[in-house]
Amino acid sequence: MAGPELTIGMGIVFALIGGAAVCFALELVPNEIVALSILVALVLLEPWTNMGVTEALSGFSSPATVTVMAMFILSEGVRRTGVVRLLSRKMRSFTGTSEQRHLLATVGLSGPLAGIVNNTPVVAVLIPTLVDLAKTNRISPSKLLIPLSYASMMGGMLTLIGTASTILASDLSSRLIGHPFAMFEFTHLGLLVLGVGAGYLLTVGPSLIPARIQPAADLTATFDMRDYLARVQVTPASPLIGKTIEAGLRDMAVDLDILQIVRGDATYIGPFTDQDIESGDILTIRADATTRDTFIEHMALERRSAKRMTDDLFIDDTHTLLEYTVPPDSGLVGETLVRSAFRNRYGGTVLGIRRGDEVIRDRVEAATLREGDSLLVQTTRDQEALLQTVPDLTLTRATPFARRDESEDDSYRTGKMPVALGIMGGVILAAAVGALPIVIAALTGVILMVLSGCLKTEEAYEAVSWDIIFLLAGIIPLGLAMQTSGAAGYLAGLVMGPAEFLPAVVTLGLFYVLTALLANVIGNNASVVIMLPVAVDIAQSVGANPFAFVLAVTFAASTAFMTPVGYQTNLMVYTPGGYRFLDFVRVGAPLQLLLAVVTTLGIAGFWGV
Repeated sequence: MAGPELTIGMGIVFALIGGAAVCFALELVPNEIVALSILVALVLLEPWTNMGVTEALSGFSSPATVTVMAMFILSEGVRRTGVVRLLSRKMRSFTGTSEQRHLLATVGLSGPLAGIVNNTPVVAVLIPTLVDLAKTNRISPSKLLIPLSYASMMGGMLTLIGTASTILASDLSSRLIGHPFAMFEFTHLGLLVLGVGAGYLLTVGPSLIPARIQPAADLTATFDMRDYLARVQVTPASPLIGKTIEAGLRDMAVDLDILQIVRGDATYIGPFTDQDIESGDILTIRADATTRDTFIEHMALERRSAKRMTDDLFIDDTHTLLEYTVPPDSGLVGETLVRSAFRNRYGGTVLGIRRGDEVIRDRVEAATLREGDSLLVQTTRDQEALLQTVPDLTLTRATPFARRDESEDDSYRTGKMPVALGIMGGVILAAAVGALPIVIAALTGVILMVLSGCLKTEEAYEAVSWDIIFLLAGIIPLGLAMQTSGAAGYLAGLVMGPAEFLPAVVTLGLFYVLTALLANVIGNNASVVIMLPVAVDIAQSVGANPFAFVLAVTFAASTAFMTPVGYQTNLMVYTPGGYRFLDFVRVGAPLQLLLAVVTTLGIAGFWGV
């Protein structure tokens, strides 16, 4: 059967898809800028794409975009009342010292929770809890963080609101076949996927996940700072005497930091102290060996005996070391420490940057930060309390003195916990019984979260991952363009020939695999927009159930296990776990293949093909 002829409009849409895929895969520019560029191009090329201004901007008014925005805020309202923290504390009492029980608690908590609260904040809150538990019980955190990400991804498929891609797929499904998702429409399939995936993570997974970070390793060891830290004593002949740290280093164009001054029982953290350096002071410096030797000689300093450099060197009642991760939506992405004025803005000195299993210790302040980077930060305990509220950084690991007494922690509104849970439950119930459309139910919940005091207005704005909102608004018109230009029908025509000779269930499985592979490269939301129109056209052409194909694309796009860039939660655990890129392939590929079979057969059994 011959398909439609290729037109200029189709060629333009295919070119935009190809360009976007390259940009998404290589991260040449931020994804949301790529999406907005597609939107602009579709309008500029309207004679061929048939996309006017109104249609191109429809992504901003799409129920999917607005619902995703509202769900970010609702999830933050629940988080701010301490629900996830309470559950993580319960986890501590369950795990003991058993690695298997740690793994069971990780999967058992993050999976179901991600079906109710958006999976991204679930992972963000649980990372520091798991890293701390792992260190306390001498377990490698690497053994727990990939399971955390994978379980939250699968748990996000339990309900309509678990992840942004299900909300987007529901909107597209409504437009294409008149069948939006109900709140619990695919929960039984989600439970099957989560159950099989959890079994894999608990049995096969431990033998495949490497212990990249050694159990109980302190932060200085994790960042391999041993050869970059040294202690020296100021001699009476030193030109540093009488100068502050800032003044002493001002005229020296070297990559070196004076991290602290120890004077008797007193410790002054650099570079923020205004204390003048005195003869006899002990200085802790960070630099490579060559720079350090030159500095010691030039400044008439005396080497101290080789003391083992551990976290204890930087920890007392007022000073500490912390590990922070740069989240995907951080304002620090693409910035250097110098350009962002990190020291003055956040009150800390970055000693090293860890990126996967790579550690940057030379010219740290000149390194361009990427999403997922981990920063080893020296700061004060008071400043650490302030950093807890900064959206640009996510606490991954704290040294003992950095762990504040939770009874003194006023960042959680625990008294509002029943209110927040009631609001979230009301949103789910209203949408589930059809009393309100999901977008209106979610917006009502947002209003109630703010009016009830569960969430402040400024916190609501900060809770939204605006990069994802602009990404959705930019790529939704691309899905429309695939329909209006005939590109979806053209691709369907190309595939339909072979598909006519295959059983429908096999074609369904192939679409699952193809979508999953695409999602691992360009992300879940973009793959839904590109693949869903084609899948619907194919299903309708071969006489199959189009809703079954919609579900296959949706589940495949939301379970991209094989790369750290395929899904946001993978990127969040990439550096805290010290993983290498191929670790996700080794652990994720068998799971991806297993779920391709399970999901395809599950869809066929529950809905028919």
